[in-house]
Amino acid sequence: MKGYAIVALREDGTVTEWLADAERITGLSREEAVGTNIGRLFTEADLAAGAHLEEIRKALDEGRCEDSRWHLCKNGNRFWANGLTLPLPYGDAVVMKVFRDETPLKRADDQRVLLLNELNHRVKNSLATVQSVVDQTLRSAGVDARVRTDLTARIMALSSAHNVLVDQNWAGADLEAIIRDVTRAFEGPHSRFDLDGAPVQLHPSQAVTLSLVLHELVTNAAKYGALSVAEGRVEVRWNLSLDAEGMRFLTLLWREQGGPPVTPPTRFGFGSRLLASALNHQHGGARVRYDPEGVSAVLSCRLVDRGPAVAMAPAGAAAAASPPI
Repeated sequence: MKGYAIVALREDGTVTEWLADAERITGLSREEAVGTNIGRLFTEADLAAGAHLEEIRKALDEGRCEDSRWHLCKNGNRFWANGLTLPLPYGDAVVMKVFRDETPLKRADDQRVLLLNELNHRVKNSLATVQSVVDQTLRSAGVDARVRTDLTARIMALSSAHNVLVDQNWAGADLEAIIRDVTRAFEGPHSRFDLDGAPVQLHPSQAVTLSLVLHELVTNAAKYGALSVAEGRVEVRWNLSLDAEGMRFLTLLWREQGGPPVTPPTRFGFGSRLLASALNHQHGGARVRYDPEGVSAVLSCRLVDRGPAVAMAPAGAAAAASPPI
C-alpha cells in the first residue's frame, strides 16, 4: 500500500509544495508539479465541473473537505484517492491536501458489489423458477388457487428480503427498511402504517426471518384484520435493549386498529407455525392477543451481531398462534 501525498495549494489550485509520497502516487516529480495546477490530476469531467477548486473553497469555508474520486497519474492511468483538504497556510499556499492511493481497495469493493449483484440476480432467478415449478405442480394437482397464491406471495417475500440485504451489501439490513418493504404494497393512497422505533441493524439471517414473519402479519391483517377495511390502521413499534449478558435484544409490537371485530381463530395455519418456529426459542418468542378492537402481536428475539449466518431456529416450544392464513 502506498503512503500519503501532501500537497500545498494556492486558492486557484496552484501547487506550491509536493511532499511525502506525492511523486510515487502520481508519477510527477516535485519539479514537474510545483507551479502547475492540481487540476491536472483530475479527470476531464471533474475538471470541467470545477471539482479541484470546490475542494479548496469548501476547506476554506467549512474548515475541511473530504473527497474520494478517481484521479489521473502522469502516464494517464487512473488511481482512486481518498483525500482531506484543510485550511493550513504554508508560505503563499492557503490549504494542504493530503491523499493516498487506495485503488486496490476500491477495485476489490467494486468486484464485491458486482458479485453481490450477480448473487442477487441468481437468487431471484432461482426463486422465480421455484415459484413457477411450485405453481405448475400445485395447479396440476388441483390445489385451490388461494393456496397457490399464498405460497407465491411467500416466495416473493423471500425475494424482497434479499433485495434489502443487497442494497446494504449483505452486511445486514435496517429493520425499518425491512418493515417498509413488507408493508409497501398495503399502504394505499394514505399511509395506513404508523412506524416508530430506534435504529436497528439486523444480521442477514434474522432480516430474512423477520421479513417473513412480518409478511404473515400484514397478509393476515389484509385478509381478516385492520387492513381488510379502508379505515383500518396498523401501529408498529420497536425498541432495542441489552439483556443480562450484554447482548442486543429486539422487542417489536404490531397493533391493529379500526378493523372488524376480532374473534380468536378456530384453526391455525402457516403463520402460526412460522411465529412458533422462527421466534419462540430460548432467546425470544411471540405473543399474540385477539382483543375485540384488533389483533396485537409482540415479537422479541436476541439479535445476532457477528459470525456466520445463524437462522432464528426453533427450540421446540409452541408460541401463541395467529389467525389462520
